[in-house]
Amino acid sequence: MIRTSIIILEIILVTAFMAVMVILLSFIKAGGDTVHKVGRIWAKCTLAISDIKVTIKGLSNLEPGKSYIYMPNHMSNFDIPVLQAYLPVQFRWLAKAELYKIPIFGQAMKSAGYISIDRSDRKSAIESLNQAAMIIRNGVSVIIFPEGTRSRSHKIQPFKKGGFFLAVDSGVSIVPIIIHGTDQIMPTKKISIKPGNVTLEITKPIKSSNYTRKTKDDLIKKVRNIILESYNKGKKNG
Repeated sequence: MIRTSIIILEIILVTAFMAVMVILLSFIKAGGDTVHKVGRIWAKCTLAISDIKVTIKGLSNLEPGKSYIYMPNHMSNFDIPVLQAYLPVQFRWLAKAELYKIPIFGQAMKSAGYISIDRSDRKSAIESLNQAAMIIRNGVSVIIFPEGTRSRSHKIQPFKKGGFFLAVDSGVSIVPIIIHGTDQIMPTKKISIKPGNVTLEITKPIKSSNYTRKTKDDLIKKVRNIILESYNKGKKNG
């Protein structure tokens, strides 16, 4: 418990410092790419403080310079720093609106060009997806957790449809990502951070241009099955 308390305090201090840096950068009109790099430093510091080591698999599946919609599973609060630190491409988050209400941190996310999505407000959610589509057209990838929120049962949850509307409307390929191991680092309903090893598995892109709004459920099923199969295999072998 003492170890966890020290880690949380150090993470809070690092987060506050980096968030202030991002806000200061926004005043000198630094681009989202620069802010994203600062976020990567924050994420690597967070993982180092927590003694979490990350291995990447499947990086060769990505075509350099191409935009994608990345869809990872979501089991832990540590999924975000793992992706931020070790997915070595420029991307923007589609994140739930509640995160933007956190003092300093929320302002830093806005400065980075990340997109707030309020699923309780249909109109706002549609506007957020339109904004994401514009970012993709400008050549920057986006990340969205298709489950909507992190799982509290250590099982892959049903997928929300918003990200798949974005995929079929934009024609941008989806890259399923499987994060193995973060659920053991910070167990659900426990204030405990354990050291551990995480694997970030990047699978082959799925062409969303082969689907339409009418057949999007087939796309959802395909992406979910890829993530589910790999995640369950990892749990079995682990």
